[in-house]
Amino acid sequence: MKKEGHPKFQQAIFLDPSCGYKFLSGTTKTSGETMEWEDGNTYQVIRVDTSSASHPFYTGKQRNADVGGRVDKFNKKYGLKN
Repeated sequence: MKKEGHPKFQQAIFLDPSCGYKFLSGTTKTSGETMEWEDGNTYQVIRVDTSSASHPFYTGKQRNADVGGRVDKFNKKYGLKN
């Protein structure tokens, strides 16, 4: 295989800024930001929107925003019962 055909695989810190959770994992993504990890080495930082520490499914803090769908709106509009 050609060596120049594949992106470089490296370790990076994934940071969830909403809760401060971070973990070290392998990736091909690059970033200009760096941070020192617990092992004393410096790694690139990849910021993520959601992680297992902030996602509602994993934290158990889900909100049920079910306000009714189209059928419920139709039934309510015409006074029909389910």
